[in-house]
Parts: sequence; structure tokens; C-alpha cells
Amino acid sequence: MIKTYLYIDKTIGKGKGVFALNTISANTVIEISPVIVMPKEERVLLDKTLLHDYIFEWGEQCAMALGYIPMYNHSYESNCEYFMDYDDASIMIKTVRAISKGEELTINYNGDWDNAKKVWFDTKDND
Repeated sequence: MIKTYLYIDKTIGKGKGVFALNTISANTVIEISPVIVMPKEERVLLDKTLLHDYIFEWGEQCAMALGYIPMYNHSYESNCEYFMDYDDASIMIKTVRAISKGEELTINYNGDWDNAKKVWFDTKDND
């Protein structure tokens, strides 16, 4: 389920992202999409590909999300949050505040929408 008022477009400095065609209320579920769950041993192979940037930790495994999920860009001040449903093998995206028409929808890659801990691509130069 992907709401019809979402669309993909170019975003400055990040390639592409998910945007709102209309105003969206706070606490609105905007997407529920399936994931492909893979054993952790395959993560080593995926890390050598472009898919590395789109893989979610999935308990002891990893998962590739379908739908628009891989297109949501990261923000430490995200306007959406995501929830993993391990039983249903899906991810749900929900707004945490009202979204304006034309605004990019973002998630915090840390898992919690307001978590300020630096994510992997902000710390890779410090390794």
C-alpha cells in the first residue's frame, strides 16, 4: 500500500527522494511495503554492491525493502518514522507531523525519528 499522493523526484545532493503531492496530516500511515528477508551471510555479498545503501538490519538477518521505502532519504529531523513488522515481513511509514504539499518525506536511518546519533555515512570519514 502506497498512498497515491506520494511521488518520486530529484532532490538536491541526494539523488531522488519521496515527496508529497498534497498536504498530509500528522500520524498518517503513508506506506506499507513488503521486504525480502535474507540471511546475514548474504549481507557480506550485498555490502559489496550498490544495494548496501538500501539494506535494513532485520533482527539477526537483513532485508531489502520494496515499494518506495528505499527512496526515503535520511534526516536527523525526519518528518516520518518507520516500523518493522517481522511477522508480516513489511515496513510501515507514518508521518510524525503534518507534511506540506511538495515537501520531501524523510526517515531517520537510526530507526527512531528523533535519534541524533550519527549514521554510518556521516562517520565513515572518521574510521
